[in-house]
Amino acid sequence: RVFLRSTGNLSTGGTATDVTDQVHPDNIEMAVRAVKAIGLDVGGVDFLSTDVTESYKDVGGAICEVNAAPGFRMHMAPSEGRPRDVGGPVMDMLFPPGTPTRIPIAAITGTNGKTTTARMLAHIQKLAGHHVGLTSTDGVYINGQRTVAGDMTGPVATRMVLSDPSVDVAVLEIARGGLLRAGMGVRTCDVGAVLNVKADHLGLRGIGTLEQLAEVKRIVVEVARETAILNADDPLCLKMADYTEAKNLCYATMDPTHELVGEHIKAGGRGVVLETGIKGQMITIYDHGANIPLLWTHLIPATLEGRAMHNVQNAMFAAAMAFSMGLKLEDIRHGLRTFDTTFFQAPGRMNIYDEHPFKVILDYGHNPAAVEAMCALVERLDVSGRRICVIAVPGDRRDEDISEIGRIAAGHFERYICRRDDQLRGRRSDEVPELLRKALMSHGVSDEQILVIPSEEEAIDTALRQAATGDLLLIFADAITRSWKQVIQFRPEAPPPTGERLRASRPEPVTASAAAVQEDHRHEFVRDSRGVRIAREEHAD
Repeated sequence: RVFLRSTGNLSTGGTATDVTDQVHPDNIEMAVRAVKAIGLDVGGVDFLSTDVTESYKDVGGAICEVNAAPGFRMHMAPSEGRPRDVGGPVMDMLFPPGTPTRIPIAAITGTNGKTTTARMLAHIQKLAGHHVGLTSTDGVYINGQRTVAGDMTGPVATRMVLSDPSVDVAVLEIARGGLLRAGMGVRTCDVGAVLNVKADHLGLRGIGTLEQLAEVKRIVVEVARETAILNADDPLCLKMADYTEAKNLCYATMDPTHELVGEHIKAGGRGVVLETGIKGQMITIYDHGANIPLLWTHLIPATLEGRAMHNVQNAMFAAAMAFSMGLKLEDIRHGLRTFDTTFFQAPGRMNIYDEHPFKVILDYGHNPAAVEAMCALVERLDVSGRRICVIAVPGDRRDEDISEIGRIAAGHFERYICRRDDQLRGRRSDEVPELLRKALMSHGVSDEQILVIPSEEEAIDTALRQAATGDLLLIFADAITRSWKQVIQFRPEAPPPTGERLRASRPEPVTASAAAVQEDHRHEFVRDSRGVRIAREEHAD
């Protein structure tokens, strides 16, 4: 005999002979036990035996190696014997047929409220035990930890979340800019919601009317597969219902007498309704004829005991989306009762600081609807002193939008401090504050009540120094983190900030002006298995 090799590996010239059908059952059982003992899902066993057709109990034998990454080639293309499809069973074991191959995706859009609603939903999902990926205007969050800072509401952020193997639920905030630039980043979502369509960013990127803006935001429900959720109190949202093919159609309304929603619920459709009871206002879910009282609004911290109606609506949408994603009612209640608009849970969204002798509310509101919501909240709060407001508008908004914000704010405060953002967006340094001052004065505010301080830091510092015991100070901020630190670190004895931080930028081209939404007097309803909706309008070619 001539000794050729010390091993019989295929790589060193060995041959493979398939004997699968001849291996004794005892030997198979021992090989399986060896793989399980090591804790492997897939393993290759090197079994030494003088005769594999006989039991190791009779002829002896040994296992010399268990491979965590066994080769398939010798089995699929043996030198002798029958080829075996070992890859197929392995794939079926790792990914059983019929199991879900995609994680649930919730997409949220709207002019106002989408960041808070997305954070509410992510909080509910996290407390229910899920590892949540969240995209928002202030970053990408994985399981509550911010991994990327900045405005992350576009396809790039979506890919970050969906490519993270630890994420089992995705909550995507979808903004107008990302949709226009590059789309959503996903072809479909499981649940899509449109909160509202209000005047903001009009005249930018070819969107000049509210109807055009609604067409952009409608994409979110057009691609929803399971449930489309719409604000029944917004006519432009209501008209989107006939453009979705989702299996379920859900309306959210703060009007329990809403005609269409009433018909929809009677037909077995899904709805979330704000109803008045003895103890206050109750968020109620209707689904397939069932009436499910969910939670009193005053028990939700983010609503300031039910006074912040915009957050009541946000909570209704978060509840509707969580319910439509199959979460238990107790998980939804627990999530809403533990979500608060602190700076750490929702930065720039109605953050309250009351450690000074006066109360401070900091908010990112930057369009007429947002400013109106905050002014309405201020009117509902008990204030023993004065109401003071630091107000601004982004420089790329139209003059008429700036004037509208001034009109809305007029009459709600005893003192106004008009400023501009760090990023001028094509405006002069004092142009936006002066436009606001003129708008306030034209609606009854005296010149003595108004200060124009262009710098955001200096404007906030002045407001903090002028505030007295019992006052309420509402700050519409742009640099959220810097402004919040300025509020909580304020000391009257410290010197005021000096210097300005200006950032020049090119404004987006302004196009056509917005047209007012005309009230829809039609009552032509479409009825099907999903409920009731308004028929879409037919446009002539």
